[in-house]
Amino acid sequence: MTLPCEIPLTSDEPVASVLRILRLDGGEGDAFTARSLPQVRRVYGGQVIAQALLACAATVDDEQRLPHSFHAYFLRGGDPSSPFSLEVERLRDGRSFSSRRASCLQDGAEILSFLASFEGPEEGLIHAWRKPDVAEPESLTSALEIFRAMEHPVGRFLGKTSAFDVRHVGRSLYTAADESRSPRQCLWMRPRSTVPESASQVVHRALLAYVIDQVMFEPAMRVLGLSWMTPGMSAASLDHAMWFHRDVDVNEWLLFEGECSNVNNGRTLCRTRVFTRAGALVAEAEQQGMLRVPDGASRGSGRWGFGVDPATGAVRVGAA
Repeated sequence: MTLPCEIPLTSDEPVASVLRILRLDGGEGDAFTARSLPQVRRVYGGQVIAQALLACAATVDDEQRLPHSFHAYFLRGGDPSSPFSLEVERLRDGRSFSSRRASCLQDGAEILSFLASFEGPEEGLIHAWRKPDVAEPESLTSALEIFRAMEHPVGRFLGKTSAFDVRHVGRSLYTAADESRSPRQCLWMRPRSTVPESASQVVHRALLAYVIDQVMFEPAMRVLGLSWMTPGMSAASLDHAMWFHRDVDVNEWLLFEGECSNVNNGRTLCRTRVFTRAGALVAEAEQQGMLRVPDGASRGSGRWGFGVDPATGAVRVGAA
């Protein structure tokens, strides 16, 4: 049995809940069992990506080799009330790189197909995209303040359960659209409490993969004049790729620079770069998603669920 990656725990909620859910149970061979946070209608895409990355990392015997990229396809929505398995295939261990494939299975059906690559440290040529010049996080409004001021059960719910403090440079999309219709946005993010010092670099990268999925849709929504409260909006991640360029410390304020390059045929394409406060480019991600809203030709299903179930009054938050 392959032992799962060690995830240090903390008593500080809601970060503690995220760390607990990233802890996998070992099974036979390179198979693991994972569970989901309870507050979402479908398994949150960032969560299962982070769990798949940790499952693959557990099978890489060379501790010097860290994940530098992964590519994932979301095949169907998962049920957060049921556990699921992560089955890892060791594709190759070469002189410089290790490749792994993971399949996430629930009730006999695959909900995520995942491919990751690992590499050790190497000296060589250096170039990186420059960090944009934006306002510092201390001068910006926290999303937590916005959530707590909302006269809406979703706002109260997110004010309690959001594990990361998000601060947009400019208008957020939580309550209303951005009239500028810009295809770009910047925001700062860090956990609401400190991830323990004993957390490995693999865990820090998995946490960044976990949280970046929360903001990948926003540049597309911004340019289209949508907000998270747009009635009937349906959103789902289709495929997601991420590249880690340098070590990352998720306890720092990190700047997320996002842009939308295309929207058509019900699909969006957005890219996000992640910088340290000092200006180092640590990672970037690209995601294609499905985005639909009611109009004369089509209608959204409302399966995004950023609202309240009119039949039960239960809070519905999250996308697959």
